[in-house]
Amino acid sequence: MVAHWQEFAAEAPDLCERGRRRLESTGLCLMGTLRRDGSPRISPVEPLIIEGDLYLGMIWQSLKARDLERDPRCVVHSTVSDKSGQEGDFKLYGRAAPVADKDERRRYCRALESLTGWAPDGDQWHLFRLDIDQAAWFEVVPPDGHHVEVWRPGTEPEARERP
Repeated sequence: MVAHWQEFAAEAPDLCERGRRRLESTGLCLMGTLRRDGSPRISPVEPLIIEGDLYLGMIWQSLKARDLERDPRCVVHSTVSDKSGQEGDFKLYGRAAPVADKDERRRYCRALESLTGWAPDGDQWHLFRLDIDQAAWFEVVPPDGHHVEVWRPGTEPEARERP
């Protein structure tokens, strides 16, 4: 079972909001994909949440886009800027679905341009929508504990506190 961002927001609103804030705080995330030989690749990408979906736009024929065309499984990970772990660490596991619909691509471009002042020209670029299998949150809780939360579609988030 997979979910779009809007289902994630409905089923786990607090976790979803923390994740959204982490992704939007830098406008950048790291995405893990699988290379042709099965080894991992990690690449920066700019996530954009619009109209109930998380989108990932990419340069035409970039290695990460080609990875996703071959095998859509991926992980999206918030950027980490502090080794203390107190800012929170957000991950989404899922599958990248290519977006070919011209209207959906135009809506993405309008939202991107509104946010950044730039949008891709023409059709020579990739757009993927993330179908979410699982979301996870990790946060260090001083003095020496941590909070872990995991959500899967159709379930309540499971939280654990560890010393």
